[in-house]
Amino acid sequence: MLLTVDLDRETPIYLQIRDRVVEAIADGDLAEGDSLPSTRQLGADLGVNFHTVNKAYDLLRAQGLIRITRKSGAVVRRDARSGPAEPGYADEWQERLRTLLAEAVALGLDADEVTVRCAAVVESFRAKAAP
Repeated sequence: MLLTVDLDRETPIYLQIRDRVVEAIADGDLAEGDSLPSTRQLGADLGVNFHTVNKAYDLLRAQGLIRITRKSGAVVRRDARSGPAEPGYADEWQERLRTLLAEAVALGLDADEVTVRCAAVVESFRAKAAP
């Protein structure tokens, strides 16, 4: 799994790791049952402390995207083909989406541009998921 982070970004590294894993799942690069690198290995690959990777993995586990066991390590728990989202997830997601979109508008992006960019991102996931 090729994953990159920008150590100079304001976004905390653990969130960048979490975001890249979520994007890899959405893009189809990671599927249900795929193993993730160990926290030590990924930390070494990225040049960051393994505790930072552990924090990202804990967040992914709490969000239901991966499972972590002593025997198999971190494994993708679900992907887009795993069936419908758990009850209540859409409402929680919409709250986070509202905040993200509000941030874009508050920082000067036109609402129409936000709509176009959102549609382009969603379409990119569809294109990658197509056979």
